[in-house]
Amino acid sequence: MTIQHAAHLDLVGRVRGVLLPVASAGAALAGGLVVALVDPNEAGHYPTCPFLALTGAYCPGCGSLRAIHALARGDVATAMARNPFAVVALVGLVVGWVLWTWRLWNGRRRTWVVPAWAIHAFLAAVMAFWVLRNVPGWTWLSPA
Repeated sequence: MTIQHAAHLDLVGRVRGVLLPVASAGAALAGGLVVALVDPNEAGHYPTCPFLALTGAYCPGCGSLRAIHALARGDVATAMARNPFAVVALVGLVVGWVLWTWRLWNGRRRTWVVPAWAIHAFLAAVMAFWVLRNVPGWTWLSPA
């Protein structure tokens, strides 16, 4: 086997290794494009949040579509006003995707898993955000 052939096989292996992250990014970008082009601020384009429709209270995801729409148009301030948790979570997802893709490109095995305390902390943050955005006087957390 020549050095060139071995390098080619290595590149093919790397490309195969990142197919899943690339496909995931493509699906996310396609979804983001739909939200960027179809304005969620106009009634009738997307269904109403079932939790909001049933209870009249905001769920942690309320305003996420409008936040993603604003981000797709470069308006970070509006995105943060609609759902700051979604914006921060999106940043975390992008960082996680980059680390995942880098690890697979380099052929490294996963060496750690998220500790239980981090999962519990994330769930506690979601629950706190959910409660606080429905407290009277905390309208700065509501997506309205």
